Amino acid sequence: QVQFVESGGGLVQPGGSLRLSCAASRIIFSDYSMGWYRQAPGKQRELICRFTSGSSTNYADSVKGRFTISRDNAKNTVYLQMNSLKPEDTAIYYCNTYPLYSAYPWGQGTQVTVSS
Repeated sequence: QVQFVESGGGLVQPGGSLRLSCAASRIIFSDYSMGWYRQAPGKQRELICRFTSGSSTNYADSVKGRFTISRDNAKNTVYLQMNSLKPEDTAIYYCNTYPLYSAYPWGQGTQVTVSS
């Protein structure tokens, strides 16, 4: 079964940075466009950034200019560099393919809390 394992979350002060990682298994990583999603308390899970064709990227307005998605196909890993974090970035962060495939389950996610 395809598996995604996210890591790197934690508690950070406003303005701080974190780098998230997501390791994928049982998937030919380079065949898929990957994305990062997040779910804030009381809200639906949302796509915040993803790869489009090739190595091009697309970001939600809420994170544009602050977050950077990258990938290492050899390691089957996708990264999310998050800078200038804000309290509203507090959420559980997940990676998955884009578009989503029903056969690919969500991982456990990694909690990011931005608070002073």
